[in-house]
Amino acid sequence: MSDSKVIGTGAAAGAPRVGVVGGGQLARMMQEAAIALGIELRALVEAPDGATGQVVPLSVVGAADDADAVLALARGVDAVTVEHEHVPDEILAAAAAVAPVRPGASALAFAQDKLLMRRRLTDAGIECPRWFAARNDEEIVSALRELGGRAVVKTPRDGYDGKGVAEIRLAAGGGYETSAPVGQWLAAAGGEGLLIEELVPFTCEISQLIARRPGGEIACWCAVETIQRGGVCAETIAPARVSADVARRAADVAKTIAEELGVVGILAVEMFVDQSGRVLVNELAMRPHNSGHWTIEGAVTSQFEQHLRAVLDLPLGSTESLAPWAVMVNLLGSELDDPRDAYPEAMSSHPSAKIHVYGKEVRPGRKLGHVTVCGVDLDAARAQARGAAETLAGRAAPAGGGRAGLNP
Repeated sequence: MSDSKVIGTGAAAGAPRVGVVGGGQLARMMQEAAIALGIELRALVEAPDGATGQVVPLSVVGAADDADAVLALARGVDAVTVEHEHVPDEILAAAAAVAPVRPGASALAFAQDKLLMRRRLTDAGIECPRWFAARNDEEIVSALRELGGRAVVKTPRDGYDGKGVAEIRLAAGGGYETSAPVGQWLAAAGGEGLLIEELVPFTCEISQLIARRPGGEIACWCAVETIQRGGVCAETIAPARVSADVARRAADVAKTIAEELGVVGILAVEMFVDQSGRVLVNELAMRPHNSGHWTIEGAVTSQFEQHLRAVLDLPLGSTESLAPWAVMVNLLGSELDDPRDAYPEAMSSHPSAKIHVYGKEVRPGRKLGHVTVCGVDLDAARAQARGAAETLAGRAAPAGGGRAGLNP
């Protein structure tokens, strides 16, 4: 009988094992990087046929707020990570007694709670939009007066992709007016209250992605410009079309936050650049992020590979860009029953486009996939990426823009 070692059976092969809580597209794309590195990925997923369950054989169905399920995941791996922030602090803390949890509960708390994040960043001297905590209608009105009569109201927890965010203003007859169910939000927030912050007159929105190891090693990609539609990221452009000074300050802010909060893994810092050139922190995410999908084709090391390296405390990879420009366009819903039916047209008309489809059921506005194009000409890359995404959405657009692919 041969003494050769069996490869491909996970534990038998001595593969590093990472457990991820969550079964969406982020964990799905972690699997691609895990396969390349020979890492065994295990996932706690919401459904067996979801985006992650389709591609991660070692998936177990369970809820992120089920302590027993998270602890069971932790017992079988070398490190635990998350693909979303909605895991209770106490469960993450309990899991950390079994296996390293990265990012840890003490860091992730600042991505889970916007008021906690605002207080901590303000104390650290990091610029944010002017903000107030409001626990009742009177405090909301007081904050609005301080902010010039118009502002943004946010739920401190569970808001994402435009959810839990609305514009609010003083009403002519007293009180305030908004399209949001503020009364319900206040009741759900309890004594914590809501976040009221200034309506920033920004020139652009940018995202700075970095990775950090437990020992403090940091790797930083270029800042990217994010284009939002309806509160949802529709497109990213790498690098961001900002001055070198703004790009440097964005990187410095992200590094400071990662070090101050002890983040391990990927940190995405979403920021406003206002009309005076200020860089103001808007949101934090401590996991791979939509604004970093371009790194799969556009950088030496993708955010997904880097996240796995960081949570396993392995040396970080180069974040150098592979082309002058990378454009990522999200596929947000589709008029087709299955966007893959449009592959022949999308691929023939847009040969530079790299298409990613997440295996999700089609719903209006849902993130079903994304398209990335890298090239030397920004306009051509945008035309190719947008055209391919529109074709997959069932809204055929002229190819235009020529070939915008990677440099030969």
